[in-house]
Amino acid sequence: MAQTLVIVESPAKAKTIEKHLGKNYTVLASLGHVRDLPKSKMGIDIENDFAPEYITIRGKGPMIAALKKEKAKSDKVVLATDPDREGEAIAWHLTQALGLEPDQTARVTFQEITKDAVRKAMKSPRAIDEDLVDSQQARRILDRLVGYSISPILWRKVMKGLSAGRVQSVAMRLIMLREREIRAFLSEEYWTFALKMKSEEGKSFVADVIRLGGEKLSIDNEKDARSLEKKLQGLDYTITKVEQKERTRAPYPPFTTSTLQQEASFKLNFSASKTMMTAQKLYEGIRLQRGSEGLITYMRTDSTRVSDEAMAQAKEYIVEEFGDKYSHQRAGGGGKNAQDAHEAVRPSSPKRTPESIKQYLTRDEYRLYELIWNRFMASQMSSARFLSTQANVEGDDVLARAKGEVRLFDGFQKVYEIRSDVAELPLLKEGEKPALQKVDAQQKFTQPPSRYTEASLIKEMEEKGIGRPSTYAPTLYTITRRGYVTKEKKSLVPTELGEITNSIMEENFLPFVEPEFTAQMEEKLDAISEEKTPWQDVIREFYSLLDPLVKQADERIKKYDLSEVTDLTCEKCGSPMLIKKTIKGNFYACSNYPECKNTKPILKEIGVDCPLCDDGQVVERKTKKLKIFYGCSNFPECRFAAWDKPIGRNCPDCGSALVEGKGRNSGMILCNNKECKYREKKKKAKADE
Repeated sequence: MAQTLVIVESPAKAKTIEKHLGKNYTVLASLGHVRDLPKSKMGIDIENDFAPEYITIRGKGPMIAALKKEKAKSDKVVLATDPDREGEAIAWHLTQALGLEPDQTARVTFQEITKDAVRKAMKSPRAIDEDLVDSQQARRILDRLVGYSISPILWRKVMKGLSAGRVQSVAMRLIMLREREIRAFLSEEYWTFALKMKSEEGKSFVADVIRLGGEKLSIDNEKDARSLEKKLQGLDYTITKVEQKERTRAPYPPFTTSTLQQEASFKLNFSASKTMMTAQKLYEGIRLQRGSEGLITYMRTDSTRVSDEAMAQAKEYIVEEFGDKYSHQRAGGGGKNAQDAHEAVRPSSPKRTPESIKQYLTRDEYRLYELIWNRFMASQMSSARFLSTQANVEGDDVLARAKGEVRLFDGFQKVYEIRSDVAELPLLKEGEKPALQKVDAQQKFTQPPSRYTEASLIKEMEEKGIGRPSTYAPTLYTITRRGYVTKEKKSLVPTELGEITNSIMEENFLPFVEPEFTAQMEEKLDAISEEKTPWQDVIREFYSLLDPLVKQADERIKKYDLSEVTDLTCEKCGSPMLIKKTIKGNFYACSNYPECKNTKPILKEIGVDCPLCDDGQVVERKTKKLKIFYGCSNFPECRFAAWDKPIGRNCPDCGSALVEGKGRNSGMILCNNKECKYREKKKKAKADE
């Protein structure tokens, strides 16, 4: 029998696919890209029409050798990398690295990794889409031209480790534009008046005052507010108009990449990166009772389109579980900037309920799968129906309005509840005279626009056409890791470093941080994949704008000194010590540098003695990848370290340090010794009396 080698990106995906294919198939993983531009230089031959200089990624040599060895034993090679531009590029690079001949090589893609989908895809191989490869290659070259042209300038003028990017710099500018709006905002006082009333039948309701003397209510000071409050208390009121209208509320469409990231942030408190990593696991395969199975469709998509097969399966489940009146099929489609290359993010089998597989999933996997399943099933269900009521309440020259609704049919809200701020309203009749119980006068102030969260920034980027589904999470990760923004609760707050970097980009490379320019560039890159434009033409046009600005920038940009003088003195030479700032953290350095090269770390103590040594304090430290951990101030003499925050007590079972639990263990105290299973509930702090 002929032997076929199937190559995918990840071992998890390989394991799932291998289960669905017979013994004549060997499935191996490339572990992502095998070739890329070199890190040590630009890697683009600008004089030779921007030809890229690809090299084998460091550490991938043994893996490529293993793939070549398996290729030699195989009659055919199938490249089954992800169904997007990135996956197409990986497949193309594999043909180059392994020396694959076109007649020996086939390309297949899986929208979902299930038995039927895998076997169906294997029956429909195709050639590698060179236009998709060119589109991805053009993006990679553009990103390299921006990064390797501008980033060195930032290193020289501000600090080492900074970076500029074709998408990340635009995202950073959006954050800064919003921050300037907030700083320029002038708050204005205004007052609202709610009439708490009872109907003639004794039912309570609230009517908001909206007009006074025929004009829209506008009270901006306490004197006028108290005067109106007194007036409202002395009036007799009549219900002059009651309107009732039946309305429907349609369900949201199934998830795209961006809406999944937004909703996971809102409902699950997931970062964009966490959402995508968890979704990747669900797509590639989870080990269930009968082996690994892909639970969702491909999670990088800008379309809400749903296949006929999935709609039919959803309808069957909905009718069986809830009844025929709950079923309403919707095929979906793409938005204004959508390429519509894939289906929406949905469960690969609508009949596979979250509860039925909960035991096989981690907590995060279960919560995200439940969100995806609920959203998709709701999209295939009937609209909810409501009876909406609006009543005008008048007294003298005052008009107030009461609003309410009653749900007549839950429809899709059977599985996907949408909160409503509209309360129920009792049955009111025109001409009746409700009794005033209380006037609730509230002083308020207009609020500035909110800072972006990850979810709202992703939404803004999508609406403006900045980036594509695969770029949202990496962009947010980069601007956070570089120290351009910090997170306060969920808000993205620009740092001093972020402001400086953005100012440099605005003052010297303005076209490349304009959202409109970036959106137009995305459209041109998409046009490459549609055979409308040669990729070199797009790069040439872009570089003709970039190169002159880069050449001027070194002279125009001043050098920034972000160091701060402290009241500490250097113990070696007596000069003042400075706080030096880097993207990996700050440290003390002697101001007499380079004559004196004394430096000291800035340690953030947490108020806990080291559990291993006599005189050390536990301090907060960071890894090279900026992940926080806790260690001893006497390092390297003392090697105590913990990922979780120590609380200052030792474990009663083994004597190791006790630490605060995180994630699923939040609210618990755990032992730092992973072999010890001791745990206790965290005591709640008593409120101040």
